[in-house]
Amino acid sequence: MTTRILTGITTTGTPHLGNYAGAIRPAIVASRAADADSFYFLADYHALIKCDDPARIQRSRLEIAATWLACGLDVNKATFYRQSDIPEIPELCWLLTCVAGKGLLNRAHAYKASVDKNIEQGEDPDAGITMGLFSYPVLMAADILMFNAHKVPVGRDQIQHVEMARDIGQRFNHLFGQGRELFTLPEAVIEEEVATLPGLDGRKMSKSYDNTIPLFGSAKQLKDAIARIVTDSRLPGEAKDPDNSHLFTLFQAFATPAQQAEFRAELLAGLAWGEAKQRLFQLLDNELGEARERYHALIERPADLEDILLEGAAKARKTATPFLGELREAVGLRSFRSQAQSGEAGKKKAAKSARFVSFRDEDGSFRFRLLDAAGEQLLLSRSFADGKAAGQASKRLQSGEALDVREQGEGFGLWLDGELVGESPAFADAAARDAGIARLREALAPQE
Repeated sequence: MTTRILTGITTTGTPHLGNYAGAIRPAIVASRAADADSFYFLADYHALIKCDDPARIQRSRLEIAATWLACGLDVNKATFYRQSDIPEIPELCWLLTCVAGKGLLNRAHAYKASVDKNIEQGEDPDAGITMGLFSYPVLMAADILMFNAHKVPVGRDQIQHVEMARDIGQRFNHLFGQGRELFTLPEAVIEEEVATLPGLDGRKMSKSYDNTIPLFGSAKQLKDAIARIVTDSRLPGEAKDPDNSHLFTLFQAFATPAQQAEFRAELLAGLAWGEAKQRLFQLLDNELGEARERYHALIERPADLEDILLEGAAKARKTATPFLGELREAVGLRSFRSQAQSGEAGKKKAAKSARFVSFRDEDGSFRFRLLDAAGEQLLLSRSFADGKAAGQASKRLQSGEALDVREQGEGFGLWLDGELVGESPAFADAAARDAGIARLREALAPQE
């Protein structure tokens, strides 16, 4: 079975050594697997949420595209594209926005963190918060669901966004799928073995800390950066502690087991820190030298990069365009021409039977509605703690067992095992209520 893997790279900075070891290198290796169908994209719409410097975004798009290609991404096997070249993604984002609960988005970590920070500073809770930041999880859901990705490799801070994509996709399926799973529900993949590299000062390598090692700077820039790695004060000849050395951690991420063992032994034997840094430089320069040359050649040919990305977009749209057409059809954005051609046959097909619609409430609980053939609500279930319990209740109601329907003033309740499972809306009078009960029994009658 082919597994579709999707990864986005936000275009707000220049890739550094930590990006390479933690994301780029493992993703490229994964794309070479025989059972992998890989989609890798430049998340340049997401970049607009974080950055309002057009020159920086444009430069970052160029640098990140060149980096992935220089590091060996095979665009004949993987699909490599810019998010902004796929117009179906923002359209799908709107379709998903129309089913995404505000309560769900209120719980997004990035939004909550911004609100909390404003409150701590005595500001209005939403000061400086854009709709882009608030609805970031919906756009990410569109990225993932557009291509029905099975697995999405992410850092731990992004797990919630994949879970939100599942919730939004599941709700869309329930509302418009009519028994079909329009969207594959994605799975977040946390790759525990992927390296998180320390920076020059020992903290996580990050542009935020200004402690990065350039990936494709010149050999001199690489050497100068390595020379600034913080080490302890042990002198040449004194034993070093590899397990508490940031320099050794960096070396491990790029060395073979034999090289690691040799370097560890040399540190324990008193190798000078200056010589140890030279060893790390030689290791990295050997690994990155050829890719560095390819990178700079690509940077000098931006038109070639443009052609590669547009070709990737065309490849991606072969999937996205027909799928969006199917989704538009599902939500009712249909051609009048096809409606006219269908005639009476179409009318008969449109006469849908009663159906259950499951959804997740803003408080996180699960519920379902029973709608009659005209789409009018007959029953709204109570809240269930989990989706499985709600699903089991709706299945029992469809099983054909005797119904325990009890009048409740101008409405009625439906009971299972002596417990109220759902209630009708209030009707105008007793006659309308009785007609509603009749429609309920007809909707839940066993199908011949």
